[in-house]
Amino acid sequence: MIRNKIFVLLIFAFACQQKAPSIVQLTSPAGNNSEEPYLFSDETGNVFLSWVERADSSTTLHYSSLSDAGWAEPTVIASGKEWFVNWADYPMLSVNKGKYMAHFLDKSGEGTFAYDVKLTTSTDGKTWSTPTILHDDGKQAEHGFVSLLPYGDNFLVVWLDGRNTVMEGMENMDHEGHHGSMSLRAAVVDGSGAKLNEWELDNKTCDCCQTIAVMTANGPAVIYRDRSDDEIRDMSIVRLIDNSWTQPVPVYSDQWKIAGCPVNGPRADAKGNTLAVAWFTAAENQPQVNVIFSSDNGETFGQPVRVNSEPTIGRVDVILLDEHTAVVSWMEGEMIKAMRINNDGSLGDPIQVAAASEARSSGFPQMTRSANNLIFAWTDVEAKTIGTAQLSLDNF
Repeated sequence: MIRNKIFVLLIFAFACQQKAPSIVQLTSPAGNNSEEPYLFSDETGNVFLSWVERADSSTTLHYSSLSDAGWAEPTVIASGKEWFVNWADYPMLSVNKGKYMAHFLDKSGEGTFAYDVKLTTSTDGKTWSTPTILHDDGKQAEHGFVSLLPYGDNFLVVWLDGRNTVMEGMENMDHEGHHGSMSLRAAVVDGSGAKLNEWELDNKTCDCCQTIAVMTANGPAVIYRDRSDDEIRDMSIVRLIDNSWTQPVPVYSDQWKIAGCPVNGPRADAKGNTLAVAWFTAAENQPQVNVIFSSDNGETFGQPVRVNSEPTIGRVDVILLDEHTAVVSWMEGEMIKAMRINNDGSLGDPIQVAAASEARSSGFPQMTRSANNLIFAWTDVEAKTIGTAQLSLDNF
């Protein structure tokens, strides 16, 4: 009897060991002095990774795609000597029905925060158009924190716009010279880079937190860190319904009052009518990562669920596996973690994806889905390159 019990326990332990999540390191396509990864999957499930590399006085934006054989040889999108390169405001690539669009930030004046959003497009992913400026305000001001979203046959581009933050003739001032507010804007841009429509979505937002745009069953939704006159900086959402944008409403009222930008934007994903949003807050001096679900395309939300158990620095990402389950990633100290979360609030066990760094130079870890795998990317500060890894969903 005792032997039988021992045998059963051994089988159970072996089974548990077999099911333990296993992170598989992928050979990175990035070279030396690489940073600012951005990772996404297109509508067919193909995975793309973009990043920047610095050499001498030039900065180059590269991308690669993932297959069963690993990452493809990198392709150069654009390069320049006057780019604004920032740990939190990274370039992006988007692919829509065989059309490619990428953005980067280019200095527009001598001021520290004077830079433009430049767009470049391609029909084959190899030959890229001459970059053009997204916005037409002509101001030497901050423009950045872009989101690119496939939208019909075109792209929806969302960005933070600083045209109202500088006075005429005072464009070269830094943040202290600002007299207006950062705004949130969006435009529909076709595959050649031509702008078809443009809107102001919110005339006062947080200055330097990432934006995120997702496609719900009802149309695009944009989530971002808002800013009230009383310096409450919580997450808000706007949605494009019947060709009109809704007024900004809170995703959830954390009531985080902070007289400065935390540089920690939200991430979101949508599938059908379901929308999941992850974000960082430190309301009441309690740093935490929350996830919240909506079952009606972002019109209403349930209650948020805290996922971190140790002190966190945020830097979140989130992916919906289906209409009931998401995976969220975040940083606790130097560790990148990931966890399943269900829309009923139940949580899986957290796993450790990789060790990064709390330093700003480590940037924002990225996560996407490829078939039955999760793909991760992050800046490896010590090795000065991009790390990538894969996790099977079968045992996670």
